[in-house]
Amino acid sequence: MSVNRNKGSESLSEVHGSVDINQRKGLFKKFLAFLGPAYLISVGYMDPGNWATDLAGGSKYGYQLIWVLLMSNIIALLLQSLSARLGIVRGRDLAQASRETYPKYVNYFLYSLAEIAIAACDLAEVLGMAIGLQLLFDLPLMIGVIISVLDTFILLFLINFGIRKMEAFIITLVAMVGFSFIAEMIFAKPQIGEVVKGFVPSLPDSDALYIAIGIIGATVMPHNLYLHSALVQTRKIGNIKSDIKRAIKFNFIDSAIALNLAFFVNAAILILAATAFYKNGLYEVAEIQDAHRLLEPMLGTRWAPILFAVALIAAGQSSTITGTLAGQIIMEGYLNLRIQPWVRRIITRLIAVVPSLLAIYYIGEEATGKLLILSQVILSMQLGFAIIPLIHFVSDQQKMGTFVIGLKTKIFAWISAAIIVSLNIKLVIAEIIDLQDKFPDQQILIMGVVIPFVILSFGILLYITFSPFISSVKHHHAVTPHGHQNLDVVISKKQYQRIAIAVDFSESDNAALSQVILQAQKSTTLILIHVLETAGAIVLGEEIKDHESTSDIKQLEKYKQRLSELGYVVETALGYGNPKKEIPQLVTQKKAELLIMATHGHKGFKDFLFGTTLDKVRHSVKIPVLIVGV
Repeated sequence: MSVNRNKGSESLSEVHGSVDINQRKGLFKKFLAFLGPAYLISVGYMDPGNWATDLAGGSKYGYQLIWVLLMSNIIALLLQSLSARLGIVRGRDLAQASRETYPKYVNYFLYSLAEIAIAACDLAEVLGMAIGLQLLFDLPLMIGVIISVLDTFILLFLINFGIRKMEAFIITLVAMVGFSFIAEMIFAKPQIGEVVKGFVPSLPDSDALYIAIGIIGATVMPHNLYLHSALVQTRKIGNIKSDIKRAIKFNFIDSAIALNLAFFVNAAILILAATAFYKNGLYEVAEIQDAHRLLEPMLGTRWAPILFAVALIAAGQSSTITGTLAGQIIMEGYLNLRIQPWVRRIITRLIAVVPSLLAIYYIGEEATGKLLILSQVILSMQLGFAIIPLIHFVSDQQKMGTFVIGLKTKIFAWISAAIIVSLNIKLVIAEIIDLQDKFPDQQILIMGVVIPFVILSFGILLYITFSPFISSVKHHHAVTPHGHQNLDVVISKKQYQRIAIAVDFSESDNAALSQVILQAQKSTTLILIHVLETAGAIVLGEEIKDHESTSDIKQLEKYKQRLSELGYVVETALGYGNPKKEIPQLVTQKKAELLIMATHGHKGFKDFLFGTTLDKVRHSVKIPVLIVGV
């Protein structure tokens, strides 16, 4: 039995299906091939934002909030497994599934919230890396924040070397964090009996609720749900039911291992804070800098603060990479908008850097801990808007088929969603009351902006929660990635009258021209397009008469003559300057109905050096583009 998964625009198209599971011989090798996506997810569960909430919880309440970490980890494992199931079975990431299900105004709102969550997450990563650099190298925090912009380009290189290389890099950073905290636990020597008591649920006061919600937001991160549903699609699996079932099973094991490692790191941070600070009467150590400064005198070794700073930098660097991928997935999924990854990275990083710099400048470095905790609370408040659609999507019998989740899983999933949403509603109400008490002169702003936004958010939350239960008729709003097509239109072969072919007199021309023969009729007009890229051509245009230009024009005429001998009507078109601009202009001028281009076969560093033309051209023309591999 085979399963028909949705096809359309691919999530993370650069690495989509790039790891072929079927080439691995033996069950164990296949299992190893599945390992990786969850480790990229796990870094979000141990990013600098987690450190702030764990330190605050451990120093103020000792071991009493360990149960929150455990509950968050169980919820995270459940939700990440649902996210992976969505990507494996339907071949859609969470953002794409939302775009295909909800009306535009709902999707725009969900997209805006998701972008705010990404910015909040990136804020924690920027501050975390900057603090780590300050602690290790004594750099001013402002300089550290500015330096953090430079990691914008790391993803650009890593993604071009393949998803497995990126996974290996991330796992190395995760291992650094893990080994650092194993050493910290050896130094701290916590009392195991008291640690065990911390697994009994309790909330001593209202501040504990705020920190607990921050811990949940730092642990169960909304952007990870979008990310996981896309990363599992980097594995190329078959459409047979047994292949999909195996992929779901192996990805669950991958998630269980990775998230339990993340739980160990978070628990280690909280236990470290409880042992080193709470036990010594230091109840207000919420700042990472204070924790670093106090570790050596409290634990009696100079290695404790060094390992702490190294782990912080590794956690910040790894989580910023996965945050970038999540931002790309959210933008492409909700808006069907693709921009260059490095542009996306810079935009996301600047959104985080600007608030960081302003906060440090106006409030001072001592406010970074509070800013980190606030970022995690913002993440937690966005969770419901990601969790509830996810539960609905994997509960859809029509879309998921035999892989729809069972009743017990649904119950646990909805209980998890109810816990998170109810805690956030309580927090929002408390914060509004607190705002009114602290700023009595700003009642107009609170009543005119804050409360209406909260009401709008609650209305959208109610809509995405109950609309599938009320009536499936509302799904007539849903759109598919490429619109609705009649079957006779899809299966009919279009007869193109004017076909343009971009040629550059390399080996790739053979592939392009061979494809022309398959597409064209004898009545079809073939348009040979070539762009002269020399400096002289850019300056002089049509007046250029240098050797290279003359040679290219002669070669173009040879191509024309050969195709004319085969019985085709052939035209030529010359451009001067940048192919990314000239090819679309010539295609429009010549009124072509189809454009055929061949790849050059280079990737990775060569793409960075020589640039790529295909993506820019295909987004600049309004006709079909057939890309031929060499």
